[in-house]
Amino acid sequence: MSAVQGSLHTVLGAGPAGTTVALELARRGHAVRLVDRAGSGEPLEGIERVTGDVGTVAGALAAIEGADVVHHCVNVAYHLQVDVMPGIQEAVLGAVERTGARLVVLDTLYPYGETHGEVMTEDTPWRATTAKGRMRASLDENYLAAHREGRAKVVLGRSADFVGPRVLNSTLGGSVFPAALTGDEVLALGDIGLAHSYTHIRDVARGLATLGENPEGDGRVWHLPTAPARTTAEIFGLLGDLVGRQLKIVTMDEPRAFGPFDETFMNSYAELFYQHTEPQVMDSTAFQQRFGVEPTAIEATLEDTLEWYREFLATQAAKR
Repeated sequence: MSAVQGSLHTVLGAGPAGTTVALELARRGHAVRLVDRAGSGEPLEGIERVTGDVGTVAGALAAIEGADVVHHCVNVAYHLQVDVMPGIQEAVLGAVERTGARLVVLDTLYPYGETHGEVMTEDTPWRATTAKGRMRASLDENYLAAHREGRAKVVLGRSADFVGPRVLNSTLGGSVFPAALTGDEVLALGDIGLAHSYTHIRDVARGLATLGENPEGDGRVWHLPTAPARTTAEIFGLLGDLVGRQLKIVTMDEPRAFGPFDETFMNSYAELFYQHTEPQVMDSTAFQQRFGVEPTAIEATLEDTLEWYREFLATQAAKR
């Protein structure tokens, strides 16, 4: 049975994913609380913005007070993830265990590790060897154990690399769209001739909102709706068609600072560079068939993203 419309959904984390999830939930008629450390940001109609720190159980309890469903979209600086994310999990999981709220977790593909081009489904073994991959796998095991043991009601939604409005820190984000619009160099990682899945941030939101409304999906991992993989080179070609010029593409064969990614980030990201030297193909058929939610076509995704970046760049220019 689906969650009652108008139930309180608390979204933890106000980055691109959390913000877009909050907007989608409000669009569906739910009461929405969006929590982050600042408690401020762009005005969002129908959404209560709250300051909160979910690094402790007490902080997490305060943040989710009264919530029927909690959406965990918190992330931290890349180089801090291995040290910080387990503590956040402990706090958030401890809080929902006490209140009985359902927990919807935004997850990554990192637990699968290197796949050597194998298509990733929910049945793909977790073979991560990197520090971040092992950390994410450990978190997921803890979430699923809490559900299995009846301590909490939990569901995980995995996404491929984000693309879309508000998405800056992605390999298909701030290093690509501004340059595509201005004619500057577009920076890319690894072999752009390999198939690579990208998930529209609005499909992430639609997927997590759907999981939040459907408790019969609890207790497992789902792949959020993601368009069929294309090569990054093909995507750049489509993007060039939309902006009316062939992109000036510069590829990097090893991790180093570029675009929105500084040296600290790239040093931490180096262990995951395999994602750009082998195909990264995620299949979301199970979710699509179970919940009837189809992914946005990549062409429409690129159009949405370009429209947002045009407005973003204009706003940035007006501030100078």
